[in-house]
This record gives sequence, structure tokens and C-alpha cells, in this order.
Amino acid sequence: MSLSEAQQRVDRWISQFEEGYFHPLTNLARLTEEVGELAREVNHRFGQKTKKPEEPDGDLGMEMADILFVLICMANRERIDLQGAFDQMMAKVEQRDAGRWTKKGE
Repeated sequence: MSLSEAQQRVDRWISQFEEGYFHPLTNLARLTEEVGELAREVNHRFGQKTKKPEEPDGDLGMEMADILFVLICMANRERIDLQGAFDQMMAKVEQRDAGRWTKKGE
């Protein structure tokens, strides 16, 4: 699924509800919360803070998907084409960082 298709899918789902998209500051708070949940899981897996024995294992993929959902909501509300923005960002880093690191096989 492309980013454009993901944006359309989220918009179809959100459009069912009278409330629609949350206010930008609410979405930013939601995004911060979701990034915190990802950080907690990463810290439990790879950091020094271990989980309590009764805590279930988290799902890194689902935490990342939660972040993506909120980002898509933010983009949709502001009418930002994420596919176009992502393509521009990749062109920038592909040019800027082309010789920055050692390529495999060199």
C-alpha cells in the first residue's frame, strides 16, 4: 500500500464520524504519547529498563503503526500529500548523503 492509499484508507475511516479529525494540538499530544509507547518498548527490549514479570511483551510493529496512523491523520487534516513529501525527502537524502557512508561491498 502506498502512502497515498494509506491516507485515503484513513480518511474513509475517519469520515464516518461526526467528530472528524482531531485538532492539531490534540494530534500532536497523541503522537507524543504513541512515540512514548514505542520508546518504552524499545527500552524494555534493548535498554537497561527491564519489564516487570507480569508485563506482557509489546509489539514494536504495532507501536510504529500507531505512530503512522496519527501522522496520517495529521497530514490528512492539513491536506498534506505524504507520498509527495516522502518522495521529496528521499530525493534530498539520496543526493545529500550519497557518499556519506561506506557502501556494502566496497
